[in-house]
Amino acid sequence: MSEPLKSIMAALLTAGLMSTAMVSPQAWAQSDRQAAEVLQPGDFIVAVVNQELVTAIEIEQRLARVRENAARAGQRLPPESVLRKQILEGLIDERAQLAFARESGPRIDDAELDRAVANVAAQNKVTMAQMREQLAREGIDFARFRKNVREQMLLEKVREREVQSRIRITDADVDALLAKQRADNATTPSYNLAQILIPVPEAATDAEVARLKGRADAALARVRGGEAFEAVASELVADERDKVSGGELGLRPVERLPDAFIEHVRGVGAGQVAPSVLRTGAGFHLLKVVERRDGQAFSVTETHSRHILLRPTAQLDQAAAMRQLAEMKAQIVSGAATFEALAKERSEDGSAAQGGDLGWTTPGTFVPEFDDAMATLAIGEVSDPVISRFGIHLIQVLERRQASLDARQEREQARSLLREKKYEEAYAEWTQELRQRTYVEMREPPL
Repeated sequence: MSEPLKSIMAALLTAGLMSTAMVSPQAWAQSDRQAAEVLQPGDFIVAVVNQELVTAIEIEQRLARVRENAARAGQRLPPESVLRKQILEGLIDERAQLAFARESGPRIDDAELDRAVANVAAQNKVTMAQMREQLAREGIDFARFRKNVREQMLLEKVREREVQSRIRITDADVDALLAKQRADNATTPSYNLAQILIPVPEAATDAEVARLKGRADAALARVRGGEAFEAVASELVADERDKVSGGELGLRPVERLPDAFIEHVRGVGAGQVAPSVLRTGAGFHLLKVVERRDGQAFSVTETHSRHILLRPTAQLDQAAAMRQLAEMKAQIVSGAATFEALAKERSEDGSAAQGGDLGWTTPGTFVPEFDDAMATLAIGEVSDPVISRFGIHLIQVLERRQASLDARQEREQARSLLREKKYEEAYAEWTQELRQRTYVEMREPPL
């Protein structure tokens, strides 16, 4: 089976099985329905869900796929008995959701489906004609393939509709969160530090350490002599992202900065450089306090970012999507392609036409996985592939700025944060209720 399309006959169920830190609704969204439609020799029915089947061969295919991706990622899996039960339960939930979606879901028109199928071909770097040929060689009927894609699109839309409708946020909820934020901000200072790092190799000799210390001292002397910190940073640092950002780390609360950094700049005012070089396990640091805030309830860091989104499907599993995005990052970093051009060509988000540009946003605008990854990026830096419930992203931070929120904006931001916190709970509730209304008959394996 060809590498780009080998996942068509076995879908990946990794997000919910391989990580306890992130359980995404899309972890159960991949469906290989061919095995359930026709029993193959040696196969048997494991469960009947309404009028649909879950078969042993389907479980085995998914189990093999999970093992393959866990081995590739170096992740540990639960015991096989637990893993099999998770896969079976996920397939049952998926069948129940699909039956519900067919009865009450929105219509996926042919034009929308055509765009999605074309995206699958583009993701696999083949033309439509080539994809048809590959599917035929693998014994997969193209009409069935389109049906599977349509079902996945339908499932995504119904999940989002049903879960969002269950989330209720009251004014009292918003007031409580704002009160907590004000209390936290009143006591938590934040710093935007810039650094010039002169790395020291782990096995460096005393002579090498002394030479590098001299280089750091000379850089400090240049800055204290009047040269711009950003210019010295651009000349000395090896990391391209630090060249672009002037070494700025971005405004962060003190708990997200090394204790050594905070202690070293204690008493240093905004716009000033620490009077001495700091030595850590990484090397020698020159630190500048770009900005310091002692806690402001109505101030927020806004980020201007862009992204490229790929949505894993039964035709493009999670591992393959991550490999493709890693390749895109390498192209961007090397200068072989621009972020904007790749976003326009490959991204499956509505921002693709704008080169993936998401505009200026405040914390809580995006799902936590996206927000957390974006917050760690320096200006100009491109992230590694980031998994969220909407798919897998490459993220680039273009700019940051500090902004004051008016009362209406503050409440909107709080409401958005609360909605994200309640999403997983609402999804689990919907899944449980749907399961209770579903006819499920478990079958014993044949003797």
